[in-house]
Amino acid sequence: MHGPRRLARVRVGAGRLARLSARGVATSRSAPVAASISPSSSSRRCIYSAPLRFAAGAPSSSRSFHSSRAAHVDVAAEAAAAAPPPVELSQADLTRLARQRNIGIAAHVDSGKTTLTERVLFYTGRIKDIHEVRGRDAVGAKMDHMELEREKGITIQSAATYAHYRATPPTETRAVSGDAALMDTKGEAPKEDFHLNIIDTPGHVDFTIEVERALRVLDGAVLVLCATSGVQSQSITVDRQMRRYRVPRISFINKMDRQGADPWRVIGQIRQKLRMPAAAVQIPIGAEDEFSGVVDIVRWKTVYNEGEKGIVVREEDGVPAELEEFAKAKRQELIEQLSEVDETMADIFLEEREPTLEELATAIRRATLTCSFSPVFMGSAIKNKGVQAMLDGVCAYLPDPSQVPVTAMDMSKEAIEKAKAAAAEAAEAAAGTASAEAVVTGTPATQPLISLAPASSAPFVGLAFKLEEGRYGQLTYVRVYQGTLKRGTTIFNARTGKKVKVPRLVRMHSNDMEDVDELGAGEICAMFGVECSSGDTFTDGQTSLSMTSMFVPDPVISLALTPEGGEGGKGAGGAISQNFSRALNRFQKEDPTFRVHVDSESGETIISGMGELHLEIYVERMKREYNVPCKTGKPRVAFRETIGARVPFNYTHKKQTGGAGQFGRVVGYIEPMERDEETGKDVAFENRVTGGNIPSGYFAACEKGFYEALEKGALTGHPIQGIRYVLEDGAAHSVDSSELAFKLAVMGSIRDVYRKAQPIVLEPKMKVEITSPAQWQGAVVGSINQRQGLVEDSETRADDFSLTAEVSLNNMFGYSSLLRGLTQGTGEFSMEYRNHSPVVPGVQKDMEAEYAKIQAKKN
Repeated sequence: MHGPRRLARVRVGAGRLARLSARGVATSRSAPVAASISPSSSSRRCIYSAPLRFAAGAPSSSRSFHSSRAAHVDVAAEAAAAAPPPVELSQADLTRLARQRNIGIAAHVDSGKTTLTERVLFYTGRIKDIHEVRGRDAVGAKMDHMELEREKGITIQSAATYAHYRATPPTETRAVSGDAALMDTKGEAPKEDFHLNIIDTPGHVDFTIEVERALRVLDGAVLVLCATSGVQSQSITVDRQMRRYRVPRISFINKMDRQGADPWRVIGQIRQKLRMPAAAVQIPIGAEDEFSGVVDIVRWKTVYNEGEKGIVVREEDGVPAELEEFAKAKRQELIEQLSEVDETMADIFLEEREPTLEELATAIRRATLTCSFSPVFMGSAIKNKGVQAMLDGVCAYLPDPSQVPVTAMDMSKEAIEKAKAAAAEAAEAAAGTASAEAVVTGTPATQPLISLAPASSAPFVGLAFKLEEGRYGQLTYVRVYQGTLKRGTTIFNARTGKKVKVPRLVRMHSNDMEDVDELGAGEICAMFGVECSSGDTFTDGQTSLSMTSMFVPDPVISLALTPEGGEGGKGAGGAISQNFSRALNRFQKEDPTFRVHVDSESGETIISGMGELHLEIYVERMKREYNVPCKTGKPRVAFRETIGARVPFNYTHKKQTGGAGQFGRVVGYIEPMERDEETGKDVAFENRVTGGNIPSGYFAACEKGFYEALEKGALTGHPIQGIRYVLEDGAAHSVDSSELAFKLAVMGSIRDVYRKAQPIVLEPKMKVEITSPAQWQGAVVGSINQRQGLVEDSETRADDFSLTAEVSLNNMFGYSSLLRGLTQGTGEFSMEYRNHSPVVPGVQKDMEAEYAKIQAKKN
């Protein structure tokens, strides 16, 4: 046996022993999957029906994958609490869902997502011709339907569409050639029909909420990577979002025709930077200008794109002689990578035998569905190569709606009371009656979780994940998780309790709409004329279920905004003011990361968002869509305050003005709190009062006082974050105590000890990634040093280089113009919010002094 292969087997064997020693934890994720995806030599179609459906009697460990779709619910709690689906899937549901895929296409900006989606639509017959991004032919890509998108050449809003595709199964042994959209699938034809719901997402970090809410409702994704730039900053953000919602993904290395294309370096970055086991399922034939096709190392076929715009796929048996040894080595690498994450493949590898085609394809699917592996495809969307093979991979390796378990919270009174009783019993058994009382009265009970089944006959449950202002009123995008949504029926909003009628139901094709009468579970559609908010759950009234919310990042930059000519209450000025208010209300409703408030000191309207481009787009949309040109002030950075030490408090609020006064005493401590990576939460109010010293009716007022106190810190007047308030004891008066008194007591307790807790001013730090020709490397590095940035990594290639640095957002204003000047217009950069970090002591001192002056003038 060769040395490298012996070392690989030793490594795999050691990993397998480690997994076996912790079988209850590590192997439980794959065990139920392996049992349900047994390879079959007699049927090439078994690969598509590999279910992750967990029966009611399945062990709790098999439901751990289920919990990951809920962004704000504890994984262990959900796995333990989720009840089995109340409705079994019918054979008709299973047949329909097995041929359905809900996918998103996500990547760093300018990686070719929209170009790839345009080819997908063309090859599936949804559009008649291919149009490029930036609207060079005065038409533009189908999915970039906004005028601003076509002008700037970037995707601003996610766009949904659907298509039908005829895929070649990964276990097909024959060479299959022809146009996928035209090939007959009757009888023994090798291709099979699939229904695809596709969402094309933005790549710019400023519009990351569009990616967030798309991944919240999708079952799988395609991560597009540039063959020259590799894993970039927004690629890492998208990877983090996919992990948050446990979305299985395949990777597509695009732009293989570009100079300097190196797919093997990109695969190495996927493993190192994204920490995702990955391996190629294809190798390229040629590279750069000579890129002509790919070799499928799973099916051992050579694949070329021919005909007009690559519409005809030609397959040949075998591999070109000059690539055979390299293909064998990469196939062996694929097997080794799978062996490290899949038990069945590890056994085959340790047996030193070659896996069959069915075993290899099934192992890839099994590992992909558990989010422990990503198969890598290659191609060039702009050159019309490799796209159909990638679509075959979508159908072969990504899950159908029945294979991604989903939960909803049972909001019925009976279920909540039952959960409270169970929590009290558990606490009493663990630590006594006093602890049980604190659990029940001091913290909200965990909502009971119910597993949803994508059965058409089940009670309807759907999630409104995106809103748009359409030509005919509000357009609400909905993912149907359970039951059937029909036009004309009455549905209930779980948040408001209101019932609404569905006047119109449509499928979206970018900005085009196609009316439908009904859609079953697992579908993505849109409703007209239904007033709601993003994240609302709809039911048919038979249940009291509510879906968990999605993660929404906080804004990092603000602008003062004033409409031009908006003064006066009547005439043109009044109309402008009215349109200004309508625009702000609409944009806030559509985009959770776009915030608006009025500055209490200056009276200015302040808009906040994820970056300069984010706010610039909304200012431009006000001018175009509402005819309201605006003046903008200097950008403001979203500074924050936090504390650095734990400090106890014992504060009494007492006020006597004749008659009933105010009295409230609170005892406890404040301490620093780390941000929860799952929920993004870094402030918390904990009630640990026992014995009834503070009546339970005042707890809500105490919590309200805590959150009000966080709105303005004592150092600079900026919001406070990273703080936990623990209420341990207190006292109340039978006459003078009230909700107001305890709210003011909590606010006063924070003010009283805040400066003793070592308060710190925080500023947003950005991860900056710069790409430029190598000749300007010195100037670019110098510009980062001038802005007090910290260079973290740099990579020099043949003709260009890339640099990653951490820089304060406050120091990055105007950098775009500077970089263009330094590099003669050839340099590019992108920014992504990383975290809030302490400012340098000198800056904090100046900010405190400035705020003290402002407060002195007011007083």
